[in-house]
Amino acid sequence: MLPRPLFIGHEIYRGSSYGRAHPLRVPRVSTVMDVSRAMGWLPQEAFVTSPRAKPAALHAFHTPEYVAALQAAEAAQEASADVRARHHIGTVSNPVFPEVFRRPATAAGGSILAGELLARGGVVYNPAGGTHHGMPDRANGFCYLNDPVLAMLSLRHHGAPRIAYVDIDAHHCDGVEAAFAGDPDVLMISVHEENLWPKTGLLQDDASGSALNMPVPRGLNDSEMAYIRDALVVPAVADFAPDAVVLQCGADAVTEDPLAHLDLSNTAHWAVVAALNGLAPRYLVLGGGGYNPWSVGRLWTGVWATLLGAEIPDHLPPEAEALLRALEFKGHRLGRNPPEHWFSTLRDAPRNGPIRQDITDRVAHLRQRWEAAGQRLQHA
Repeated sequence: MLPRPLFIGHEIYRGSSYGRAHPLRVPRVSTVMDVSRAMGWLPQEAFVTSPRAKPAALHAFHTPEYVAALQAAEAAQEASADVRARHHIGTVSNPVFPEVFRRPATAAGGSILAGELLARGGVVYNPAGGTHHGMPDRANGFCYLNDPVLAMLSLRHHGAPRIAYVDIDAHHCDGVEAAFAGDPDVLMISVHEENLWPKTGLLQDDASGSALNMPVPRGLNDSEMAYIRDALVVPAVADFAPDAVVLQCGADAVTEDPLAHLDLSNTAHWAVVAALNGLAPRYLVLGGGGYNPWSVGRLWTGVWATLLGAEIPDHLPPEAEALLRALEFKGHRLGRNPPEHWFSTLRDAPRNGPIRQDITDRVAHLRQRWEAAGQRLQHA
């Protein structure tokens, strides 16, 4: 058992950008590293430098042809028309940028390493992970490699055959679902905005019995997320009795995110992080989406504090506040006049509200399906 939670990071994320016009032009993981250190939450003994995954390790999920194409695109800093058509490298969503292989391979290396570190149990945080859209032979939705899939395969290799994967990113985890559809030893639960790209993960889609998909309407609030958490997510994971829990904690479901239309505070995410902790001997928390530098940095730093059991103060110390004040969000209206609390505190005010019937009806539908599946297994 790991003696304490471990944080996997790397300096490659500092200054690396998908390009000046891309949503992933903003700093994210480096902010979490810096603010966590400023808060005294990331001593040297808790920090693990992420290795870069070698091609052979990536071949556990990705085709050799695709991995080679990604390496070639980084070396040439361009992709041919054939590569764009076949592998979706060099598109508007998945551009060629200086670290187009090294950056995702480092995130994947961290997630693969997490499976090894968790062989005897514990808690690991890899905020650079969570690239849940990557497909075996193509980039997809800003994701060049699918590190959650690689993490789950690594966990299995190191003694955790039964895995519960929970995803609270605003976007559905289409790549993870494609990898594990029909696997009886994987439970995938995704809470995502309905009708948002990639427009998969419909309520009736169960990935051949391996998934509970919970699409939610626009404006999802903290009260509704708490209801989903307590009535669906936690009971299903507990019933499944996994050897490991993997949480993809994308930060794009909060009000301030520019690409989604949900209305959560970051405290709703932290509550999910806390609720899943202890439901399995191994717990891996990944990052994911999130395209406002302040909301991502504050949310993911709070995730680390939650995993540590650290008290999150109402007001940040000067060093941490200075780091947040130094962030920029060029080219977007949210960066023109950011509110003061984005600098002075990590914690959002709660965003509670009524629990809509759409939510309760969908949870009831999924609970009924889950309970029926359990009964079938008991009688098999």
